[in-house]
Amino acid sequence: MISKKTLDEIRSVVGTRHVLTDKEEMVCYSCDPSTFIAMPDAVVFPQTTNEVADVLKIANRERIAVVPRGAGSNLCGGVVPTHGGMVVLTDRMNRILEIDQRNLTATVQPGVVLGHLHAAVEKLGLFYPPDPASLSVSTLGGNVAEGAGGPRGVKYGTTKDYVLGLEVVLPSGDVIRTGGKTVKNVSGYDLTHLLVGSEGTLAFITEITVKLIPLPEAKHTLLAVFDKLEDAAEAVADIIAARVVPATMDIMDQTTMRCVENYRPTGLPLEAEAVLLIDVDGSEQEVERQSALVEKLIKAHNGREVQVARTPEESDRLWTARRMAGTALSAASPTTITEDATVPREKVPQMVRTLHDLGNKHDIVVALMGHIGDGNLHPLILTDERNKEEWERVEKLVAEIFESALKLGGTLSGEHGIGRLKRPYMRAQFGDAGIELMRKIKRVFDPNNIMNPGVMIPDEE
Repeated sequence: MISKKTLDEIRSVVGTRHVLTDKEEMVCYSCDPSTFIAMPDAVVFPQTTNEVADVLKIANRERIAVVPRGAGSNLCGGVVPTHGGMVVLTDRMNRILEIDQRNLTATVQPGVVLGHLHAAVEKLGLFYPPDPASLSVSTLGGNVAEGAGGPRGVKYGTTKDYVLGLEVVLPSGDVIRTGGKTVKNVSGYDLTHLLVGSEGTLAFITEITVKLIPLPEAKHTLLAVFDKLEDAAEAVADIIAARVVPATMDIMDQTTMRCVENYRPTGLPLEAEAVLLIDVDGSEQEVERQSALVEKLIKAHNGREVQVARTPEESDRLWTARRMAGTALSAASPTTITEDATVPREKVPQMVRTLHDLGNKHDIVVALMGHIGDGNLHPLILTDERNKEEWERVEKLVAEIFESALKLGGTLSGEHGIGRLKRPYMRAQFGDAGIELMRKIKRVFDPNNIMNPGVMIPDEE
């Protein structure tokens, strides 16, 4: 618990109305889309870097856990205050500070919604590619903390590839800047990219500078229909092997499509085992050439139908079903677990087969969607955590999914982060020496372990 004296001190920093302690008011900050739930002792809404610094100084002095939180849209239990303490929100730090057209950068506060940044830079003919499905609500601070990705990762990379510089507050209350607007910067350790993906365990992000690129001239969207799931996976591998790098290449299997149609009918081909949704972008001439080649390769792998959208409106229509797939699957069962196993692209067909086989082995419904073009697969497990016998099978299934991904040279997470959900499996990927190195880094930044304790690093309390 946080003492009244300490709470009064925090109120004096951010203002009384920006500190919540009533349980009814705090309940929405006790969870995220994972299965974890824990009530904080307080919720705090700072507005400036100085306020964040003062709050962290108090927390560090009193050994109070601090959970940085943006929109709370992460899927790994990364912002659930399982150690109590205070959840510190970025809601009031929500300004786009600068769009620098000469240096092709944008500087924003952590509470800026990603979709708002997209709209602002695209009005100027510029482009910030990272596009997680939650872009209409997720914030830049959360994207950086989780190392978020999205469908466009296949061509453009993920958040880590666009962060040039950060302003962060250390647990001590000290403010440091890392990186900047320069394209090249190799002075000292790369603290910027150490902090990207650190999930709030090292410092509190208060300002972000990202690089921008020119907005592509043209884009086509293709929806390819396959009667066999494995044909779709093999088509993906051959498209990449043909030196075509689409902007996006996503998959939905039959289970996913049925859930989407039950949730909100969009006309998906329910008799098919899979569809691929593919964007190609670039110059008009290059887009036409790549579209024709992709369509040829799809048909060579038994794709029985290809729809091509050549306008933004047609593209949005084809993407509508994919964008609502996560919501539709969540509505389809009492508990939905969204996993994030990622493998090298050449191993995608093998991983797709493995996921299908593991679902059958454990008699669990596993739907498949994801950014298949960069090897980032999202098996969604439809279950009910109240059924103890089934939940035991789910836990075995999840462990075997991760084990299979690692055996294929993959990783536990491509974009969703580790959080509390995947923390028990980290040792399998990094080994004892790797985990101990992470612990040492954590101790240097945060010797009192106040920053998001219980996240990411196994056995760290």
